[in-house]
Amino acid sequence: MEATPEAPPEAPPDDALDDTLDLHLPPDITALFSAAPLSADPADSPGGEDLLDHIACWSPAATAAGPFQLVPVRIERDLPLISAWMNDPAVAAFWELAGPQETTAAHLRAQLDGDGRSVPCLGVLSGVPMSYWEVYRADLDPIARHYPARPHDTGLHLLIGGVADRGRGIGTTLLRAAADLVLDHRPPCGRVIAEPDLRNIPSVAAFLGAGFRYADELDLPAKRAALMVRDRAHRRLL
Repeated sequence: MEATPEAPPEAPPDDALDDTLDLHLPPDITALFSAAPLSADPADSPGGEDLLDHIACWSPAATAAGPFQLVPVRIERDLPLISAWMNDPAVAAFWELAGPQETTAAHLRAQLDGDGRSVPCLGVLSGVPMSYWEVYRADLDPIARHYPARPHDTGLHLLIGGVADRGRGIGTTLLRAAADLVLDHRPPCGRVIAEPDLRNIPSVAAFLGAGFRYADELDLPAKRAALMVRDRAHRRLL
């Protein structure tokens, strides 16, 4: 008989549902994005991106906080911003990418130079880059060894970085939007999954608030994680 998973941690108040602390970016970094809107042209995308149905072509999602879009990362444009986010101590505790920009660059290049099974993206809300995402084929990822994966399972990693986006439940809003984008643009995908660290209670709560269900606990090589699942069949109910 399959073991019943433990109950998920009690959700904190809505203003605690974000995934990291405020990140106060210096003007020289935010100025990189002030001159022109970010391009989501397919030319920005890694060569093998068809494994994820061309994220660069996905239309924005309408949310209560404004239009939200996933824009594939370009290292020459986005590295200073993403590296600054990774150097926040609260972020580093879970992502372990603090240090010089090359540390983050190596993490991004491993995806951009791969076969397209994982695509790093900026989350752009109302034209402003304010979060970092990784959209990945969970069924082709090592995590598939740790849970009963199904073909085309698609996973999400999220880092909220925008200074003005803390303390108002924005993580929940964007997780729901991102999961909807996956389900809308990837017809073969029956469910979206995530595996936040169990220690990151606000992150687990944000997934619950976004319509994910707590499915199991996973012993992964680097962490003990909560397996969170948003099913296509239940997306209109949760």
